[in-house]
Amino acid sequence: MRTVAFTDGRAVPVLGQGTWHMGETRGARRVEADALRLGLDLGMTLIDTAEMYGDGGAEEVVAEALAGRRDAAFVVSKVLPHNAGRRALRTALARSLRRLRIDWIDLYLLHWRGSVPLAETVAALEAEREAGHIRAWGVSNLDTEDMTELAALPAGAHCATDQVLYNPQARGIEFDLLPWCAARAMPVMAYSPVGQAGRLLRAPALLEVARRHQATPAQVALAWAIRHPHVIAIPKAADPAHVRANAAAAALALTAEDCAAIDRAFPPPAGKVRLAML
Repeated sequence: MRTVAFTDGRAVPVLGQGTWHMGETRGARRVEADALRLGLDLGMTLIDTAEMYGDGGAEEVVAEALAGRRDAAFVVSKVLPHNAGRRALRTALARSLRRLRIDWIDLYLLHWRGSVPLAETVAALEAEREAGHIRAWGVSNLDTEDMTELAALPAGAHCATDQVLYNPQARGIEFDLLPWCAARAMPVMAYSPVGQAGRLLRAPALLEVARRHQATPAQVALAWAIRHPHVIAIPKAADPAHVRANAAAAALALTAEDCAAIDRAFPPPAGKVRLAML
């Protein structure tokens, strides 16, 4: 599977695994952990989670999936904005490490911007990186203006990624945020790359492209997201068939005709668009 490198040189696969809505039901946790393990076997070694997901339950599912194979995974987790102060972040991170049952997190993100000043959050993240509790840090749901402010901070250049909503229905980042990140060799992580509630996957344009490639609309949406050399997509799947289909999307090469058809159905932004969030 093709990889994308962070600025520190560490490479991750262009397709990872999301865990939003995992860990919400105890009876489903074994199935969810099995799905994540299958994804690891198929090369989707980046697993994205957050303290918010399932009130920590998703991190516990990830812990089950990683049992005996920590070194095979690149673990991403996120801290809530109200926990992003210097002392609160240290405490929140310690809770996440306990739930994940690991000694460090590969990439730790601010989930979205809140009332805590960015400078304080960055200082807290830097302290945890220097202490070895995280290997790198980044942000999520920050727009270009926020990223510019962040980059101007003393340690702002250490920001590894911005995780944002990105799919054919939500492509506003293409106007300024994605070029801004690409110019700095900063990968963007695309969450909800196949949309929400199945609406995107019923779009005639995706259905037609899928038919041409003998693929599924979800595979087309994933291939579309990772067509950009600086984008990593993190679809969530708890069903083995869906996990295998997601992994197979990495080999799907869309043609210029395919991309043009998607552009006609979902035009790229002609100007600045407010950052979409879920």
